[in-house]
Amino acid sequence: MSSERYTVATDGACKGNPGPTGWAWVGEDGHWAAGALPQGTNNIGELLGLLKAIEDHPDVRELVVQADSKYAIDTYASWMDGHRRRGWKTSTGAPTKNRDILEQLIAVRDERRGRGMPDVVLEHVRGHRGHVLNEWADERAVRGAEHAAKGTASAWSSLGGLHDKLDVSEAPKKKR
Repeated sequence: MSSERYTVATDGACKGNPGPTGWAWVGEDGHWAAGALPQGTNNIGELLGLLKAIEDHPDVRELVVQADSKYAIDTYASWMDGHRRRGWKTSTGAPTKNRDILEQLIAVRDERRGRGMPDVVLEHVRGHRGHVLNEWADERAVRGAEHAAKGTASAWSSLGGLHDKLDVSEAPKKKR
């Protein structure tokens, strides 16, 4: 997908915390991706939603990512480079959590920069407040976490044509 501007919402979900974890992104045109991890945390789901949104849109010049997670936004925008500079320690000296995902986020960000692409634009949205793309991302992430509860890691996407796009003209029907 090659375009100038594209908006996606991301979310993570966890059944327990830690527990079965889901992640998702949903785009303004109804394309989406979601995944499941048998064991993780909500923060891992949030970071994976962000990572996959960036990875899945390498040619979008102005990629706008909307997230309800201040943790994911702050990690990407401010914290991950500091953790790396300090040898993967937090400002208090504790080991950085989710280092593997942070390293992948740095790599996809640096790859975009290396190709002359602008940084991803991050926007905070309030979760569960009727923001349609956020509601869809939440719905997909929760489904991922429910699937993860069966003990299987999986991922799904509409990008390859195996799954239908979503109708994002309105929020999903309320909880199943």
